[in-house]
Amino acid sequence: MRLSLKIETGAPVAGSVGLGILLTSLSYFLFTLHDGVIKLLVETTAVWQILFFRSATILAGCFLAGGASLAKEAAQSSIIKPMLIRSVLLLAAWLSYYNAARFMHLAELTTLYYAAPVVATLLAVPILREQVTVARWVAVAIGFAGVVIASNPVDLKISWQVYLALQAACLWALSTVLLRKTAMGARSLVQMCITNLFFLFMTGAMLLHVWHTPTVTEAALLVSTGIIGGLAQLAFFEGMRRAPVSVLAPFEYTSLIWAFLLGYVIWADVPTANVFIGAALICGAGFVIVFSERLKLRR
Repeated sequence: MRLSLKIETGAPVAGSVGLGILLTSLSYFLFTLHDGVIKLLVETTAVWQILFFRSATILAGCFLAGGASLAKEAAQSSIIKPMLIRSVLLLAAWLSYYNAARFMHLAELTTLYYAAPVVATLLAVPILREQVTVARWVAVAIGFAGVVIASNPVDLKISWQVYLALQAACLWALSTVLLRKTAMGARSLVQMCITNLFFLFMTGAMLLHVWHTPTVTEAALLVSTGIIGGLAQLAFFEGMRRAPVSVLAPFEYTSLIWAFLLGYVIWADVPTANVFIGAALICGAGFVIVFSERLKLRR
């Protein structure tokens, strides 16, 4: 993908990688909580409507925090074109994921979707010119193994649903790499403003066809998706500004741990032994990254 944007994408300053890891890990917890709220909503409300209200709420929060000057700053930003491309990729990823989710078991879907960190690490080399260390590859491999063990997919056969799940993973990975490409071009509020404005227009076009008048509870949940999603985006964007994609990619696996925890708290889903084994491997992948980066800084 060729972009006319010229941005420094070299190694982050010393000491920022740890903060990037913390922010990114927080964002994946918030994204998981956000998905849990959406899971409650999709039974009565179309995904298009949920994404529209989410983007509207995030935009309102951006302007509340950034003031009237934010609109002018966003309009004059040099990252409009790449952020438009990223927004289209994200929308396509979500539509692929949710359509696959209608026909696949959660374990199969989860395992396929978590190919995204592997793809992101692969793309970081040609697109971002990142030097991916052996420790980072090991962390990605350990984390993915943990996902497979925790999800325990069985009898997975090639089908169009499998294709959609893999497509969602690749599109999400590409959008993550693109975000790192544009992260230094504008502050996070500007990136959030541009992204959600595009989403507002793209989802708004379908709103008339899928409109469902929300109840008071549904309206509260719709606003919640915006608040939680907005905080998740802010943490994610700030994390991407501080660390390479190949460092942060394995931490996406932590969202699986949060998913099982929230499933237990909200739906009383009791994790089996393989979940705990997979979770231990995922945590181990994170420790590999943290230890290797600290060792790298000392050297």
